Amino acid sequence: MSELINKNDNRVTIRWKLLTGASALALAYTSSLGFARAEDVDRATVWIELGGQFSQLQDGQETFAPPLLASRPTIFEPSQKFEKPPRYSIDEYGRLSFEPENSDWSFSASIQYGRSKSYKHEDQQTSPVPTYKYPLTSRPTIKVLDSPVAHRFAETQAHNSEKHVILDFQAGKDLGLGLFGNQDGSSSVSVGMRFAQFKGMSNFALKSDPDWQFKHKYITYYGYHLHLLNQPFHTNRASLVAERSFSGVGPSLSWKSSVPLAGNVQDGEIIADWAINGALLFGRQKAKTHHQSTARYGLVSVFRQTAVPHTTAQFAATHARSRGVTVPNLGGSVGLSWRLQDFKMSFGYKADFFFGAMDGGIDARKSENRGFFGTFASISVGIGD
Repeated sequence: MSELINKNDNRVTIRWKLLTGASALALAYTSSLGFARAEDVDRATVWIELGGQFSQLQDGQETFAPPLLASRPTIFEPSQKFEKPPRYSIDEYGRLSFEPENSDWSFSASIQYGRSKSYKHEDQQTSPVPTYKYPLTSRPTIKVLDSPVAHRFAETQAHNSEKHVILDFQAGKDLGLGLFGNQDGSSSVSVGMRFAQFKGMSNFALKSDPDWQFKHKYITYYGYHLHLLNQPFHTNRASLVAERSFSGVGPSLSWKSSVPLAGNVQDGEIIADWAINGALLFGRQKAKTHHQSTARYGLVSVFRQTAVPHTTAQFAATHARSRGVTVPNLGGSVGLSWRLQDFKMSFGYKADFFFGAMDGGIDARKSENRGFFGTFASISVGIGD
C-alpha cells in the first residue's frame, strides 16, 4: 500500500514539475512577445528618404552621317565623334514610407528625376598659304600676291539633352529573414506599380568645304601670256533635329534584404543592404526627326568677283513615328548603411535598365535601351513612434 502511495506521489511530483516547467516557458514566451511589441511600438511609422545618384547613361541613338558629307576631308576628325548623347547625369531621389504599428507590412511612394545636357562645337580648318597671280597688265612680269579667301574646313555643332522620371508605388511585407537567412536582418517582398517617362532631343548642324584649292589657268591676250588664278570652293551643309520619348506604366516586383554587420540600433549600427527589382511597362514610344542637306558651289575669280552660288544638291526628309511597346525593366542595388535609432545614412551602387524603351532611329525605327547606373547616397529620417 505504501509503495502505491509512493508511486502516486512520484507521478504527482512529475506532473507538477512538468506543469511548472510549461508555465515557466509560457511566461517567458509571453514576456518575449511583450518585449517585441514594445519594440514595435517604439519604431518609427513614417520614414522620409532623400538622396541622389551620379548616373552613367546608356542612351543609344543612330549617328547622323548624311551622304553629302562623305567627302569630308580625312585630315579632320569625323562628326560622329562629337554627336554622342550625354554620358552622365545627376539624379534626385525621394521616398516616403509608412509602416503601421504591430504590422510587418509597409507602403511606399518614391520618385527619381534626372536630366543632362551636352554641347559640342568643333571647328577644324586648314591654313592655306598665299600664292601669286599675274594680273592683266602691260607688264606681265609683275607678280601680285593673292591671299586666299577660303579654306578647307569641317565644323560640327551638336546639342543633346535628355530627362527622365521614374515613379514607384509599392506595398511590401517583411519576411523576417536577412541576407543569407540571418535572423537579425530583414527581408521584404514588395509589389506595386511603376511609371517611367524618358525624353531626349538632338540638334546637329554640320558644315564643310572638302575641296577648296587654287586653280591656275594660262591664256594669251593680245600677245601677252597671262596666268589667271581662280579659287573655287564648295559649301556643304547638313542638319538634324530629333525628338524622342517613351512613357509607360506597369506592375513591379522587388525584393530587399539587409543584415547587421556591427553595433546596434541604439548606439549606432552598420548594415549591409541589397535589392533587386523588376517591372513590365506598357506604353508608347515616339520619334520625330527632320534632316536636310545642301551643297553650294562658289567661285572667286582673279578680280575678286564671286559668282553667285548655285545649288547643286539638296535633300530633306521628315519622319514621325508612334508605336505601342512593352518594355521589360530590371535593376538592383548593393550598399552599406549606418543607422542610429531613427536616422540612417546609406551609400552604394544602383542600376536600372529598360530594354527597347527608345526609338533611336532617324529614317526608320531603331530600338535602343535606356539605362542608369552609378553610385548613390541617401539620408533617411523616421518620425512618429
